[in-house]
Amino acid sequence: MATIKDVAKLAGVSTTTVSHVINNTRFVAEETKTIVRAAIKTLNYSPSAVARSLKVNHTKSIGLLATSNEAPYFAEVIESVENNCFSQGYTLILCNSHNNLNKQQAYLQMLAQKRVDGLLVMCSEYPNQLLQMLEKYRNIPMVVMDWGQAHGDFTDVIIDNAVYGGYLAGRYLIERGHRDLGIISGPLKRNTCNGRRQGFLNAMQEANIQPHNEWIVEDDFEPASGYEAMKQILSHQQKPTAMFCGGDIMAMGAISAANELGIRVPQDISIIGYDNVRNARFFTPALTTIHQPKERLGQMAFTMLLDRIINKRQDAQTIEIHPELIERRSVVDGPFIDYRR
Repeated sequence: MATIKDVAKLAGVSTTTVSHVINNTRFVAEETKTIVRAAIKTLNYSPSAVARSLKVNHTKSIGLLATSNEAPYFAEVIESVENNCFSQGYTLILCNSHNNLNKQQAYLQMLAQKRVDGLLVMCSEYPNQLLQMLEKYRNIPMVVMDWGQAHGDFTDVIIDNAVYGGYLAGRYLIERGHRDLGIISGPLKRNTCNGRRQGFLNAMQEANIQPHNEWIVEDDFEPASGYEAMKQILSHQQKPTAMFCGGDIMAMGAISAANELGIRVPQDISIIGYDNVRNARFFTPALTTIHQPKERLGQMAFTMLLDRIINKRQDAQTIEIHPELIERRSVVDGPFIDYRR
């Protein structure tokens, strides 16, 4: 493998001149640049990214500390971040922590050692221990994505307005004439899950609808949990006419359980999801859901981070994203519909 000394020897210049040509760090005559570039091409020389980063004080790399890239929601946001990184010439280093504090600490140390230019954080949980870890890396430009509740002012934050999204789902079902409403939520220790459920309950309270505790189940975001929760809810003699699932993947499991029990969706029970994952419109029936602007979220986060990296901006920003209702075919009018509206 060719070295910078080989290039310098072939071009008849010093290694310092070769370095200045590669890094564009000092004036070099065009004739000399041409000779050096020809030597680089002839020898198929590839500069050391590590050595170059030490000279120019940046690595053109971004670290992303995430919960997981397996869940469709996270996967779509991460894909957007990666696309934006690539378009701007940055390499993305993805670290899936699965909310394990030991892994999060190890990954943050590794990213700092690799001298990443900036750090994106997209975790589903933010316990105090993680916040304290992030505080130690204030010297790295940082943006926190999809945070249910902002704490501190050490970074840019993009907040998922989960309460409003849950409220949209509840209001929509109520306006369609449903009063017997059930909820399958994600784990309530997560800010976003708790917010989605609370927003839905707020809509019920606004309409003077009393929740049925036996129709409210807390679970995780897996399809199996939606399946089991739906079977549990439908085992009661009195059944809801509509269900809110705090994630589309849980809604997929809920639809499957209803079908197995001979309960048709949406004719017998309506279902609304949350996130609008890429495949939601291909469910049977196509899923009515609350849309999260995942592509825009990834783009906004990278743009904010790039502003911190390039423009050295120090002030913290908080941006709130607003979910939207996507109406498809998994909800029909309920028994209490007011046809005069």
